[in-house]
Amino acid sequence: MASEEGEDVMKDLSDKANYDRLQKDVESVKSDISNLANQISEALNGLAGTAQKQARRGLKQAKSSIDGVMSDVSKQGSAAFDAAQQAASTLEDTLEEAVTQRPLAAVGLALGLGFLIGVTWRR
Repeated sequence: MASEEGEDVMKDLSDKANYDRLQKDVESVKSDISNLANQISEALNGLAGTAQKQARRGLKQAKSSIDGVMSDVSKQGSAAFDAAQQAASTLEDTLEEAVTQRPLAAVGLALGLGFLIGVTWRR
């Protein structure tokens, strides 16, 4: 019986050692998982920061492109307006000169155009 008790004690000690070893392994795995979760969190935060920087950079580039296009359009619009104003001024000067030099021809032309417009509107 003493040998059975000795075997039981040895088995209990062996089981206790296995249990302690497994508990240490589980704690080690928990620690590794926690460290891995922290690393993943840091990596995701880094990616988010990089994505925000790239988005801001893209927004700045788009804004500067739009500003450049608007500036070009404004310059072209100004040039077109100036050209139209110059053409209108030239036409006005030409008409004024023609009316001054040939007043009867100008009155006849105005009457003829008025008649043509009137006839066209009646139809």
